[in-house]
Amino acid sequence: MSFVLPPLPYAKDALAPHISAETVEFHYEKHHRGYVVKLNELAQGTDLAKKSLEEVVKTEKGKPFNLGAQIWNHTFYWNGMKANGGGAPTGKLLEAINKSFGSFDEFKKQFTDAAVNHFGSGWAWLVRDENNHLSIWQGHDAENPATHGKVPVLTCDVWEHAYYIDYRNNRAAYVAAWWNLVNWEFAEKNLA
Repeated sequence: MSFVLPPLPYAKDALAPHISAETVEFHYEKHHRGYVVKLNELAQGTDLAKKSLEEVVKTEKGKPFNLGAQIWNHTFYWNGMKANGGGAPTGKLLEAINKSFGSFDEFKKQFTDAAVNHFGSGWAWLVRDENNHLSIWQGHDAENPATHGKVPVLTCDVWEHAYYIDYRNNRAAYVAAWWNLVNWEFAEKNLA
């Protein structure tokens, strides 16, 4: 089995002006693609090549895990955004957010705080447990909440490569812009 780079769910300029085509080009083509190339090189001729990406994330440690989880996390991140996204969720997702956080505004405040103040590189996640209770979870480096018994609902990449071209070292401005792109329909599908 060969690991593949999934296509973006939109054109590279679709997220502008919030995330530029240049950022998407570097982030997707250099970083995301690089993880795929390196995992395929590492897996060549080994039992690792027989595993699905999900199996790699759930069962491997060290370099295979880091590469596999970065592929999975980035694919999830791209799908969690769309042109003309943002606003507030509706339906089941809004109900779950209100139940878990008290209000959408409180959730947004807590998630923003987690993303902006995450130390170092990693991810801010909205996750759910088996009872559909939502919480905010931070992962360092390639960490994935599925390896901690949580189901990913939505994520914001807070590695510097996600925002440095557009926002330099201003992670707070990037996170504020990211809210304009959130694909709430994708997030709601992850509640099931």
